[in-house]
Amino acid sequence: MTQRAAVSGPRTLIIGDLHLSPTRPDITQAFLRFLDNELDGADALYIVGDLFEAWIGDDDVTDFTQSIAEQLKRASAKLPIYFCHGNRDFLLGPRFAQRCGMSLLPEPEVLELYGKTTLILHGDSLCTEDREYQKFRRLRNRPWFRLLVLSLPLSLRRGLARRARARSKMHTQMKDARIMDVSPKAVDSLMERYGARRLIHGHTHRPAIHDLPQQRQRLVVGDWYSQDSVLVITPNDATLESRAL
Repeated sequence: MTQRAAVSGPRTLIIGDLHLSPTRPDITQAFLRFLDNELDGADALYIVGDLFEAWIGDDDVTDFTQSIAEQLKRASAKLPIYFCHGNRDFLLGPRFAQRCGMSLLPEPEVLELYGKTTLILHGDSLCTEDREYQKFRRLRNRPWFRLLVLSLPLSLRRGLARRARARSKMHTQMKDARIMDVSPKAVDSLMERYGARRLIHGHTHRPAIHDLPQQRQRLVVGDWYSQDSVLVITPNDATLESRAL
């Protein structure tokens, strides 16, 4: 894996949708190389959800999750690491975040990034045309639902997660691609609410930098299924970088 072109000066890195899993060691190795080689000198790293293919609770400690936590903890000595929940790892809690040296963010996170009001979130909340999914999302965000799920035995949660992934894959194949993308109306409404000039998200696996009216931008990070994907924000520019795994 060759090094990316060096970037001097301030920069913030945003990644998401890695879907880390023991069944995809190529993604894991690409992520670990990224942590080792590409964080030096950066101001911060934001992970905008779906770091893992599935997360069933912080009590599900495995050699795999422990190794990821150790690598992130080591990386956190170089720079602050922030995490937004995704639809696959919405149960990731403060216990695991602490092991990783990550700070958990609300949705959306609002920050002044190099002088621009910026919103950072996973992005599934913006896919408002997918009404079936939004019903589930409202349910899964209720504290009592999360407590109920986390109270189940680990073996049962693992089985439920496998079935949920299979069902999600089937539904994704059947749905119109249009309703699985973000709604322009939802994007505009959210940016207006916070007076944001820039919105950064993942979830859709459609990496792009979209120029919007009123000198605003929507920036979408890509998934890591066949390539890595890193959004690099500097005081003067924003670029999407990728390289085949």
